[in-house]
Amino acid sequence: MNFVEARLAKLARNGDRNAFAELVELYKDKIFHLAYRMLNNKQEAEDAVQETFLRVYTNLHRYDENQKFSTWIFRIGTNLCIDKLRRRKNTYSLDAEMPDGEGNDYYAMLPSHEDTPEKQIIVSETQEQIRKAIETLPEKYKSIVILRYLQDMSLQEISEVLDMPVTTIKTRVHRGREYLRKRLEQEEQDANTNPVPR
Repeated sequence: MNFVEARLAKLARNGDRNAFAELVELYKDKIFHLAYRMLNNKQEAEDAVQETFLRVYTNLHRYDENQKFSTWIFRIGTNLCIDKLRRRKNTYSLDAEMPDGEGNDYYAMLPSHEDTPEKQIIVSETQEQIRKAIETLPEKYKSIVILRYLQDMSLQEISEVLDMPVTTIKTRVHRGREYLRKRLEQEEQDANTNPVPR
């Protein structure tokens, strides 16, 4: 339990704008990375961050100080992204192409030590393959895989964020991993079967 965050939330609930600003500062990047990985669109991710903090602000009176603030805010952010993905599914169009260069900050998690250019390309291509594979995950696995492997949350934390039993989370993590493994193996087979001409 982070008492500092609980205290900030309590102060913010009582109208302390500086306390709320501190909470925003603590979580804006984390929520952006979560939203960007789920939505794969910078503008939508930025909108999701704003909506998350708007919901946090208007619902501070509902925050239970006995639970971790991080769990509560991640639940709000994750649910918002899931809603956006559902709405997107209904209004999907082939014209809605992703602009180039959107993924620049995706690799922020890579170690900073310098590798050879060849190794950098291999790592970059692998990251890109994994990112694309995650995008294709069925909705019920996608948020769980992102929270587990990209946000580094424990199964218990994910259970609290998504309000699901830990056993369900375990099963979905396992199935999501299997789905990704098969997808990546299939892509590798396809690449070996149809090599790109040089």
